[in-house]
Amino acid sequence: MSTPTHRIPFTDWLHGHATPLSHLDPAAPLDDLEPLRDILDGVRVVALGEHSHFIDEFAAMRRRILRFLVERCGFTVLAFEYGFCEAIPLDAWALGRGTDDDLSALLAAAVPIGLQEPARFIRRHNHTAKEPVRFAGIDIPAAGGSLLPALAPVADYLRRIDPEALPTVQSAITIAASFAGDSAAVAAPSWARLATTDQDTLSALLARLLIRFRSLKPLYLSRGDQHGYDTALRCLEAACHGDYTFRAMAALFAGDGLTADTSARDFYMAESLLWHLNRLEPAARVVLMAHNAHIQKTPIAFDGRLTGLPMGQYLDDALGDTYFALGLTSLTGHTAEMHRDERAPFGFSMRDTPLEPPVPGSIEAAFADTGLGLAVADLRQARAENLSGPDRIRMQSVHLHTPVLDAFDGILSIPASTITDLEKP
Repeated sequence: MSTPTHRIPFTDWLHGHATPLSHLDPAAPLDDLEPLRDILDGVRVVALGEHSHFIDEFAAMRRRILRFLVERCGFTVLAFEYGFCEAIPLDAWALGRGTDDDLSALLAAAVPIGLQEPARFIRRHNHTAKEPVRFAGIDIPAAGGSLLPALAPVADYLRRIDPEALPTVQSAITIAASFAGDSAAVAAPSWARLATTDQDTLSALLARLLIRFRSLKPLYLSRGDQHGYDTALRCLEAACHGDYTFRAMAALFAGDGLTADTSARDFYMAESLLWHLNRLEPAARVVLMAHNAHIQKTPIAFDGRLTGLPMGQYLDDALGDTYFALGLTSLTGHTAEMHRDERAPFGFSMRDTPLEPPVPGSIEAAFADTGLGLAVADLRQARAENLSGPDRIRMQSVHLHTPVLDAFDGILSIPASTITDLEKP
């Protein structure tokens, strides 16, 4: 008769395997991050998450890790939860075009979720780097708030390549302009107030354009080049996924959305990252910054109901072990809860919300029990040992039921979080 295998409690395992870190300051020495070099060996895409946007400590830690990965590990791309189409001029700026002060204008309409300082870092780095760091956007336009940033470059392309189709995209632009906002929280309710004929006409126009783009690819390539075609098509696909997301979000706000319908946005983000990877040098390595709920590798569910398939699930399917999802969380402090308010900037008000103590069974409770403070753990080792891990993780001010060892490859725990003062320059 065999002896039962002794199962080490996860907290005991975590205490013996997590690596304490010394600094949050992005400008601090980087030596304490050296263990990441071995953890990320062979990884091509490192996703850095956060359980809430607008948190100072998450922004600082992600900038610090970005600096380490660029300066010491040779990563050459920063990808961000930011519009694919809007990122095209931002990439040119990061490579040295224009002046340093141009960034404010480039990001004037963007939800301020911590892009400005990472962008400034890669521009400074590129001034003297032998190999520049590129910037890649992956999201639908305006965080789901407007189709205009996607349709404008499509119109520019058609004006040169297929002027016969220009009236179709101009008609789509006219309807899209009537409800455009800075985020889905603004645009989805505005879209819902459109006449049904306008809603359906917009979807039909975009579908017609997409089919024409794909059907006439040989003709388009004979009149232009491959990169121009690929980029314009990806922008058109952004508009199509954005249009789908308006319907999904409007139904969600109304309380009658289809199961996991908002996954269209995450699918677009995953496909955008793969689009960039297919066009980069084989040795290129990517730092991807997005919310934990986008980077995790398992479905999102609230109260037992499937609500979305995240970008990380698609990337895990496509990239396997070369994708690493590093979730960031905090044990105590405050978080930024967003509440829908169409009168507020970006369609939501932000409330400074105290965090409740970590609940039993959460990854935060496990880190708290270790007493390690600021620390990072490679969860792949725990998976390999078939440990029973935590089944919940923070999302904003609540805990999301998630099989943490399957959802994330690593977790970085920050002792306390504070919300960003968006009034500061």
